[in-house]
Amino acid sequence: MKNLKINDNSLLLPEQVAQTPRLLGKLANKPFRDLESEGVFIVQDALKESEDLDAENVVISHSRGEYRTSNLMGFIGFGDERLTIKSRFSNHTEDHFFRYLLARVFGLPNIVDLNTDLDHDGQVFEYLIFLFPRFLKQAMRKGLYKQYVTYQRNEATIRGTIDIARHIKENTPFTGKVEFNERQFSFDNAMMQLVRHTIEVISLKPNGKFLLAQVKDDVRLVREVTGPYRAYERRRVINQNTKRLIRHAYFREYASLQKLCLLILQQRKHFVGSGKREIYGVLFDGAWLWEEYVNSLISADYFHPRNKSSEGRHHLFSNSSGWVYPDFVSRDHDNRIIADAKYKPIETIRNRDYLQILAYMYRFDARVGYFLYPEGGETRAHKLWLNKGSIYENNEKPRDDTFVIKHGLRIPQGAKDYESFVSLMKVSEAEFANALSILV
Repeated sequence: MKNLKINDNSLLLPEQVAQTPRLLGKLANKPFRDLESEGVFIVQDALKESEDLDAENVVISHSRGEYRTSNLMGFIGFGDERLTIKSRFSNHTEDHFFRYLLARVFGLPNIVDLNTDLDHDGQVFEYLIFLFPRFLKQAMRKGLYKQYVTYQRNEATIRGTIDIARHIKENTPFTGKVEFNERQFSFDNAMMQLVRHTIEVISLKPNGKFLLAQVKDDVRLVREVTGPYRAYERRRVINQNTKRLIRHAYFREYASLQKLCLLILQQRKHFVGSGKREIYGVLFDGAWLWEEYVNSLISADYFHPRNKSSEGRHHLFSNSSGWVYPDFVSRDHDNRIIADAKYKPIETIRNRDYLQILAYMYRFDARVGYFLYPEGGETRAHKLWLNKGSIYENNEKPRDDTFVIKHGLRIPQGAKDYESFVSLMKVSEAEFANALSILV
């Protein structure tokens, strides 16, 4: 087994590329959409589409002989080659920062250990399981999924299409009943059965009951509508859902949940890496994780628009065209501030990022903009004053009332264990919030 561990937003060395050539060859410049269809679960949330990570972007880019990773973190495999992408703030053995982001965004307390001692395939399975409560909750907000189900009936009153062959077989000589197929709009369907089987599998895992307790009301509803549990029907349910994937845009949360359930149920039989799905794994969008984490820190003072649910949708123009979704808009409308969460090294926050935040600032009459990014060293606040004038009139100079600040949150380095890292992060968060309030 060949294992390669690399960091996000990093350049790969030639000796690293040589360790897993087939896997990197499969990943290089391959769009996310293609990877998802092959069995890789990419978590960028069903509720928000990140502008930093769209379906055309890639896990690893290859240009002019160089391989470079993106914002994605997680685990992916192909054949006997395994790749772990850690955060760029991890040490040689532990990735405390990635674990901390997952805990804050997905609401997992410290007692849930992500089993870093497991092998690569085991870690993929553990991460898929721990994602389940959030995806179930998001889907169930739309209500129980309902679809047409065909039932075979043998009754005197006909309420559907007569099945001639079955009727002759079952009702000869005639007994007064007729075999027919009845279609009903039901909650007890293949999709909800898939969720039920996933619930029962997770309930048998370590910490499984604790994870399900987070969504106990949703779990109870699923169990009620799907009736008695029959484990022997699992393969049939998996096949039904594989053949009939949910594609309607309104049920996008159920589409994500369906894919997650299929991967969990298939991986429990060591299905990964076999059959048609040669590439498998689970990857997290670091840009989205960072944005959601920042939201947990500043939500009291900032609105957080979400574009997939059209929450906080604004228009650039009077004819309702040009939708915009800034990451954060301050609640103080008299002194409006726009903030943009960037999971990037400070030196890569530039041109396109500047144009984006300045467009948001102009739209919302804001004089101040923030880039909020993670910083591995000492925190640095770079204040950039917007220019006015023109070089043609030789009067270009900085304005005195409009500026953008690159404001970093210090990520602790060298923590002896995860508990120590969490304590140090609390200090960094307090420093971050304090600086955010006084920089303006």
